[in-house]
Amino acid sequence: MTARLQYGPTAKVFHWLIVALLLVQYSIGWLMPDIHRGDKPGTAMTFHVSVGLTVLVLIVLRFAWRLGHPVSPESSLPTWQRLSSEAVHWLLYALVLATTFTGWLFASFRGWSMSYFFLAPMPMLASDDAAAGKAIDGLHQAMEWALLVVIGIHIAAALMHVFVYRDRIMQRMLA
Repeated sequence: MTARLQYGPTAKVFHWLIVALLLVQYSIGWLMPDIHRGDKPGTAMTFHVSVGLTVLVLIVLRFAWRLGHPVSPESSLPTWQRLSSEAVHWLLYALVLATTFTGWLFASFRGWSMSYFFLAPMPMLASDDAAAGKAIDGLHQAMEWALLVVIGIHIAAALMHVFVYRDRIMQRMLA
């Protein structure tokens, strides 16, 4: 399998669809009310978990696509930029996977019956366990913040390439 110089249309669609869904996901997560012991999931939680499950599926597909359709590192970049770019991308994959998976696990430990966008029953991963749910909730929140920080680093690096370095690196994902 030969690595390409540009990201293909499928990789771009995965990337930008996940970006859009993460914007929706963070918005729902921050705007919905706190969920306390004994509360039942409402519309906002159903959408939050449904979007999260969608992101989980898409990130797995995106990861599989990337393994099967690699893109060569930009040869014009200094070594430290190539290595840090690769590290940030792998960290983004890991954090999106961890954040979405811990959210799904948290909902499962609550003992909730949920549906995927009110259309079909959602498979839950565990049974009601308050202590495990509390621990997973803390981990999920930590993952949310870590993901947000790494997304910020990723965006800052992209903007540096556009406005400071002016090296057209962003054209690999935009053009």
